[in-house]
Amino acid sequence: MSKPKIAIIISSTRESRFADKPAQWLLAKAQERSEFDVELVDLRDFDLPFFDEVASNMWAPSQDPKAIAWQKKVGEFDGYIFLVAEYNRSITAALKNALDQAYVEWTKKPAAYVGYGSVGAARAIEQLRLINVELQMVPVRHGVHIGGSEFFTVWGGGKNEPMEAIEPVIAPSLNDMFDNLGWWTAATKAARDGKVEAIAAE
Repeated sequence: MSKPKIAIIISSTRESRFADKPAQWLLAKAQERSEFDVELVDLRDFDLPFFDEVASNMWAPSQDPKAIAWQKKVGEFDGYIFLVAEYNRSITAALKNALDQAYVEWTKKPAAYVGYGSVGAARAIEQLRLINVELQMVPVRHGVHIGGSEFFTVWGGGKNEPMEAIEPVIAPSLNDMFDNLGWWTAATKAARDGKVEAIAAE
């Protein structure tokens, strides 16, 4: 079985976003893992229109070339880590639109979450979990919430210290998330590849 491929999806597209700092840190930490390969996927790079298809691509092929390019990119991966910013207690409009622009490419694949903000994007991630369920994804239990004093330690508007400054606090959650994501990615990939028996025997 080939090594699973994981996307870290940066959900904020604002010019002044904080996301780049935790994204690079998260990428480096994920690259230390041996059970999957990882790639940053930045929504800024796809210039998606607002969803304007006749239906989800679960029911009808998309027509917009930008949507089709996005679907092709999403389809390259076996699992996803969403880097979540919380806007008014929810996910960004850019992320919701990106989720809506695909369907079959998300299905039966796991989703994990790293959120940041005053409450660690906990409210946004709860909504994102529900959206992922509707897309027939597998939301993993463990996540990372960079909130409160940890957020203000690394945020540019606070102390602006390096991400390593808060690792002693968030490393256990991060490792649990990677472990959980790795297991579910292997299981769902095996199921999609028709190799469930091999996973069950391990």
